[in-house]
Amino acid sequence: MKAHPKRQYVRSTKLLNNIRYLHCHACGCEDETVVGAHSNSSVHGKGRSIKSDDNMIAALCWDCHHALDQGHYLSKEEKEQFWMDAHLRTVFTLIKTDLWPKDVPLPQTYIDYQNKLN
Repeated sequence: MKAHPKRQYVRSTKLLNNIRYLHCHACGCEDETVVGAHSNSSVHGKGRSIKSDDNMIAALCWDCHHALDQGHYLSKEEKEQFWMDAHLRTVFTLIKTDLWPKDVPLPQTYIDYQNKLN
């Protein structure tokens, strides 16, 4: 059996704190409940009791975050698209407002999206 190298997760308290300056990138509300909602996808590093990389986040309010994590009215595919749309808008906003920390790598999702536009 071949051993897999241990994964190095992207962690950034500064990035997570900077999310609090943003509005919800799903519904647009501006309240004290907006946080960085991590991806729930294993391809983004999500594992049992492990959050995905900190650069794989979307600025979501409590209601939208709850709908994503515990909501039952969205299908798995709809949840993935809901999160991805908010994620890409969040990354774009953080970069545009100079709130993306220089020492945090841009997520591959954002790089792929930018390449698709060009």
